[in-house]
Amino acid sequence: MGSVWIKYPTLIGTNYWLLYCVFFRLFSVVFTGIPDAVDDSVEGGVNKIESVEKTVNCFGIKEVSAVDPSLSQCVKLCDSEPLALHSEGDVVIGGVFPLHYVASNPHFDHRAFRWMMTMVFAVEEINRNSTLLPDVTLGYRIMDSCDHVHTSLRAFLSLEIGTSQSESSSCLSGSPVSYFATCTCLTDKHMYPSFLRTVPSDFFQVRGLVQLVTFLGWLWVGTIGTTDDYSHYGIQAFSNQFRQQGGCVAFHLTIPKSPTVEEIQDMADKLQSSTAHVVVVFATEGQLLDLLLEVSASRNVTGIQCVASEAWVTASLLTSPHFHSLLEGTLGFSFPGVWIPGLKDFLLNVRPSPRPGMEFVNMFWEEQFSCKLEFEKNRSKERPTLLLCTGSEDLRYADSSYTDVSQVRISYNVYKAVYAIAHALHNLLNCDSAGLGKKCGKHKSFTSEQVGEKNYGEISNQTGSTECTKCPEYYWSDRERVKCVVGVEEFLSFYETMGIILVALTVLGVVLTAIIFIVFHRFRSTPIVKANNSEISFLLLLSLKLCFLCSLVFIGQPSLWTCRLRQAAFGISFVLCLSCLLVKTIVVLLAFRANSPGSRSLKLFGPSQQRTLILCTTAPQICLCAGWLLGAPPFPFRNPTYQIIVECKEPWPPGFYLVLGYIGLLAFICLLLAFLGRKLPDTFNEARLITFSMLIFWAVWISFIPAYVSSPGKFSVAVEIFAILASSFGLLLCIFLPKCYIILMRPERNVKKGITGKYPR
Repeated sequence: MGSVWIKYPTLIGTNYWLLYCVFFRLFSVVFTGIPDAVDDSVEGGVNKIESVEKTVNCFGIKEVSAVDPSLSQCVKLCDSEPLALHSEGDVVIGGVFPLHYVASNPHFDHRAFRWMMTMVFAVEEINRNSTLLPDVTLGYRIMDSCDHVHTSLRAFLSLEIGTSQSESSSCLSGSPVSYFATCTCLTDKHMYPSFLRTVPSDFFQVRGLVQLVTFLGWLWVGTIGTTDDYSHYGIQAFSNQFRQQGGCVAFHLTIPKSPTVEEIQDMADKLQSSTAHVVVVFATEGQLLDLLLEVSASRNVTGIQCVASEAWVTASLLTSPHFHSLLEGTLGFSFPGVWIPGLKDFLLNVRPSPRPGMEFVNMFWEEQFSCKLEFEKNRSKERPTLLLCTGSEDLRYADSSYTDVSQVRISYNVYKAVYAIAHALHNLLNCDSAGLGKKCGKHKSFTSEQVGEKNYGEISNQTGSTECTKCPEYYWSDRERVKCVVGVEEFLSFYETMGIILVALTVLGVVLTAIIFIVFHRFRSTPIVKANNSEISFLLLLSLKLCFLCSLVFIGQPSLWTCRLRQAAFGISFVLCLSCLLVKTIVVLLAFRANSPGSRSLKLFGPSQQRTLILCTTAPQICLCAGWLLGAPPFPFRNPTYQIIVECKEPWPPGFYLVLGYIGLLAFICLLLAFLGRKLPDTFNEARLITFSMLIFWAVWISFIPAYVSSPGKFSVAVEIFAILASSFGLLLCIFLPKCYIILMRPERNVKKGITGKYPR
């Protein structure tokens, strides 16, 4: 796990969307590498750690000391402050990294040292940036957790209290920003209300591991973990999902915090004797080291397929010759790797120094080059056989995970976490990087509006609150978001601008349809009306009028009957309209064939057959709508998600898409037939008009679907009304406007010769 603390007694300012809760009354942020703990959780206290005992008072608190002598090689437990890499600044960011493994022999982790130096790189890069945190200098204080909860807790306490005694009374404990804690348990906002991280939770990793092993047919596997939360929750989730996919867990081994030789041998016996040859491991490389040494080096066990968690899948021990026979072919998922510009040059320029605070760099140097630095007197006495280091050795020729930055993963999470804090501070301090002064407001006071981020429906009237209070259902937060008020119901009203425009367009469509109906009825005995099947034309005009009118049911506050009527009226009226167009298209095609000698096709498709076809194509839509309304009818619903929107909730969404799909099927058939007859040699070919109207129809409804899905609340209703009106106007004007033009403006063409093409233009 990893998190960050800041020491600064007067930091104040405004909110920043990513890290509001981190700074809720916060003048400290911590960046840590503590492993996720169950038995050794903060709630459990230090008393639960079996390997420690209470000793003297060092920093004004009860101090703990390790019984395990290996811990003393990681940090000095009492007589002085723990070792730390530090640099002063206006704002000091603390970091805790697992620089050593607590195993049978302490191991220095070059990869973790790279994470540590990446934090230093990010801080120095921000300090050089003139636009981010102008006139504020960041510092850092970085400590070693030894990948051990007890040591991590002590590092935390030292960061909080030991940085400056003059500041400790005014600094409050803040919330961590983790670069490495993936445990799903930390997602619980009730237990960890303001915990944030720059790394995905194990929810995604577990799902991927289950899919991996089941895809490869490995349904009989063992699991290995430790006593911390990372292993506990990860293996629990993996086992549950694995069993649901038909898999079985053969065994589970738990590695203790400080395992004895007997415990390691017992675990190795179980692993070696198991019939399961696939092992899923949730642990870090440091926690696995003793078991791997026993299984691989001492027993030379082979034939085990390891599936690694992200905590060690990219560790250097996978390529170590000591474990090659055991770990060859290990599979697992890792975080995406990236390239950080300038990081490699920075890492290669790191040099040892006798200055206080450079102990970690000196440790790394001696470990990397297997030598001893002359000014490191204490450790030089412990290792008298080593050659002296000059301090000018070239890291470019060193074979180490420290210098491998081609695709950094955890280092990038560290880098992001530091920048997240810097941006949050920038907004918190009201820094003006655009102005001439480039200053940050360091001495302002908090107001109730600057307590974290409050959403549309949440309030907080207490400064320092770690979480907001959700308003009761159908209540909303006021403008200042400090109290709840009764929510205003929103729906597409007849009296708002959008509603008035849509009603006006509806009325216009109904009036135009009525006028055309009157014109056709007045001139029903003329050739152009008779030639286009007057009965079907009148039925088409009636269905178009229904199409226009059904849009009115969508406007206004939804009620029980409008919710049930709106989609049924829309679906049936449009199917009736398209059925009429389909019949008219078929009549045009058959009329052309009727001119051929001996053709009886038009006689076989007379008025009674035409009515039957309209009835047969409309009946399925009527049955579908009836079944939908009887089985799962839409009902009015007050949706308080973003604001209180009164809408028609559809308990069975496929009903609407089936209605729309049947309309699309008829429209496609009609378009296809009309397209085939568009070049028939009549002067006035109705198939051309139907083709053009269907193209408009399809364009409108294809555009409707994405717009409808992406529009929130009442706007989705407006989108559907617009589609209904646009397609209705398209059908009305494309099919009937040219005929009305001839009837009213060119009556000389409204004769039989004009229709057949024999009339001279």
